[in-house]
Amino acid sequence: MPETPTHLLIVDDERALREAIAERLADHGFLVEQASSGEEALDRLAEFAFDVIITDLRLPGIDGRHVLDAALERYPEIIAIVITGFGTVKDAVDAIKQGASDFITKPFQFDALLHVLHSALEQRRLKTENAYLRSQLEQRYRLDGLVGKSRVMRDLFHLLEIVAGTPSTVLITGETGTGKELAARAIHHNSARRAHRFVAINCSAIPETLLETELFGHARGAFTGAVGTRQGRVEQAHKGTLFLDEVGTMSPALQAKLLRVLQEREFERIGDNHTIKVDVRVVAATHSDLQKMVADGTFREDLFYRLNVIPVKLPPLRERREDIPLLVQHFVQRLCADLGRPPATVSQEAMRRLMAHSWPGNVRQLENAVERALAFSQGRGQIEVPDLSHDVQADAAPMDGAEHDLPEGGLDFERYISGIELELIRRSLERTRGNKRQAAELLGMKRTTLIEKLKRLEPRA
Repeated sequence: MPETPTHLLIVDDERALREAIAERLADHGFLVEQASSGEEALDRLAEFAFDVIITDLRLPGIDGRHVLDAALERYPEIIAIVITGFGTVKDAVDAIKQGASDFITKPFQFDALLHVLHSALEQRRLKTENAYLRSQLEQRYRLDGLVGKSRVMRDLFHLLEIVAGTPSTVLITGETGTGKELAARAIHHNSARRAHRFVAINCSAIPETLLETELFGHARGAFTGAVGTRQGRVEQAHKGTLFLDEVGTMSPALQAKLLRVLQEREFERIGDNHTIKVDVRVVAATHSDLQKMVADGTFREDLFYRLNVIPVKLPPLRERREDIPLLVQHFVQRLCADLGRPPATVSQEAMRRLMAHSWPGNVRQLENAVERALAFSQGRGQIEVPDLSHDVQADAAPMDGAEHDLPEGGLDFERYISGIELELIRRSLERTRGNKRQAAELLGMKRTTLIEKLKRLEPRA
């Protein structure tokens, strides 16, 4: 199997030095990206799993130590080399303690940097099993099973902590596999009801004729086979939390009964006239569009507003790709512990493929993919690309775009290249929040050139 190219990020605010080093490294076969500031480096690290980062300690804004921390926290396998013009023994010791592989002081000969780089790469190959110790996830990036450090997840954690302190009904929405039940459990376990039961029921998994009994229970003799009185899930959740998953699949009759529970805090078992008072918090979840169902007449409007007191939306995994390394490390760590095997690592190339995949099944699908890869690694200390499923292997990371399949019938070359140009321009504009000057700098062109290209390319898209 051919050797995988090494992806490298160099961070330095001295443009001339940075570009000179980048050019020399590229001549030696490295795939090099550049960042002129700590902020730009963090953006690049959020988008791509580099093999190596070379960073100056003194940077405008966010300094090199923060960049080093962020790189090692996100990618325990990354090689970090620190360069500085203010080199002291203390700087060297501090950088090594942070997890840097080596330290080099300006001014330096390029050959010295190259030697340090090759030594670090060789060291990583020899010590991959020990490197996993750096992959411990900080607790502040977890909330009762939910894992993430992206902005949307940090906002979600903050919202869930606020919601947990209230008695309000919550409606959690999100695609399948995003962790709706985990979010519901997080609300319960951080609430004043945590000493009581969390009772979950999947409304779509139980036939309509049985769902009413599951929810409200029945009295003895209520129907054939009812040989005794049975508590329903609503009653079981008294003083605790009732989680109704896929609440949009409920029949109109059951919707009316649930509405009464929310409004009056009471219900009757099937076949019983005795009214039971209940103190229960309801957390509902669905992947359906309940507002559209209300408009279509398939879901009660009054029930929707009773459920949607506090709406919580879970983002799909494709909208928080920067969390994938954290999630992968979390799953590998947990699965290795469950299997009683030594901690494993994930190669950077395998991580790039995982980050490039679309994950339509979201976090649940990613977890299954990691479990499969761990099984196929057959006890080796590192998960490699061949251990991944074929569909994940086929997803090359954006920087690996040098090889493109040529269709049997050929292609429209100009249209194809124009599409690539337009995609790069759009990505640069997204990164700079629409700032055309900064986007042009990212692409190494003039602002006027970028504007002209946009005018020329957009009609073709």
